[in-house]
Amino acid sequence: MASEKLVEIKNLGITYHTLEEETEALRDINLDIYENEIIGIVGPSGCGKSTLLSIISGLIKPTTGEVRVNGFKVDKPLKNVGYMFQKDHLFEWRNILNNVIIGLEIQGKLKDKVLDQAKELLHNYGLGDFIYSYPYQLSGGMRQRVALIRTLLLEPDLLLLDEPFSALDYQTRLAISDEIGTILKREKKTAIMVTHDIAEAISISDRVVVLSQRPGTVKKIFEIKLTCEGKKTPLKCREAPEFRYYFNDIWKELDIHV
Repeated sequence: MASEKLVEIKNLGITYHTLEEETEALRDINLDIYENEIIGIVGPSGCGKSTLLSIISGLIKPTTGEVRVNGFKVDKPLKNVGYMFQKDHLFEWRNILNNVIIGLEIQGKLKDKVLDQAKELLHNYGLGDFIYSYPYQLSGGMRQRVALIRTLLLEPDLLLLDEPFSALDYQTRLAISDEIGTILKREKKTAIMVTHDIAEAISISDRVVVLSQRPGTVKKIFEIKLTCEGKKTPLKCREAPEFRYYFNDIWKELDIHV
């Protein structure tokens, strides 16, 4: 584990108020995340996983506690935090290159060097032949890759992924989660990924955080250590002998009744 602490979550809680009632979504979340670490967050439906990401990103303010990124308290959206949603949110009227550079365009940072960097990333991750194509011409998995490259180009210190593969069919999901997990490791990114797929969380993450039923609180944290032969990719890690033990232990912690 990297020694530098990037994210500090202290005593975090949030309660939603309506005219009829109040709903406590998260309670007393405490978690430190270190540089170059990928954290997977799993939990029952409605336990506040996506809400937690929204608080870390600065889109929602907590009722209690705080989040710090690089030592700075989060009280508004930060430029050094990238957010990748379930939907790719590509603009259908812009080609792939123009979709990838839109964030830098908005920030007024679009220069020839950055344009070259965008083209290089697209080439490196199998999209070199589609630079001038439009989103409708790409598969779902390719679109998610474009969305990730668009986020990486902003060079965020922290990347938040909210079930980024949930809209894909199973085979595509396996392939693209493997690709994106590999990209995150290669680019040495710190990331927090919310997923309902236990296998996905184990194969990509350095640690898996299990949240309880609502109000969501940290129930248990698993440090993932897999013995992978040859090239260590998320897909290859699923073959590790320890994999099924982590899966069974996390499933038990989730305590989902069907």
